[in-house]
Amino acid sequence: MGYTSIQIDSETKKKLAGLKSSKRETYDEILNKLMNLIPQGDEEGEYTDEFKFSLLNAKLDVKQNRVINHEQLKQKLGVK
Repeated sequence: MGYTSIQIDSETKKKLAGLKSSKRETYDEILNKLMNLIPQGDEEGEYTDEFKFSLLNAKLDVKQNRVINHEQLKQKLGVK
């Protein structure tokens, strides 16, 4: 297994450090745990990388309240 360096912002490093369950846990282990939270597929098959990326973005949009509900959309489109 080879290792490489990555560049991350110091605030990001602090957030990752806060996710460690012990001082011995590596950032690689934390990042792999986070990546394992991304669904890999469903009964119809494996998701493409593009779909997984869009799924993450959609979840972030919901979390950051960058979505509108059905009623707001209807009003915006002038549909009753």
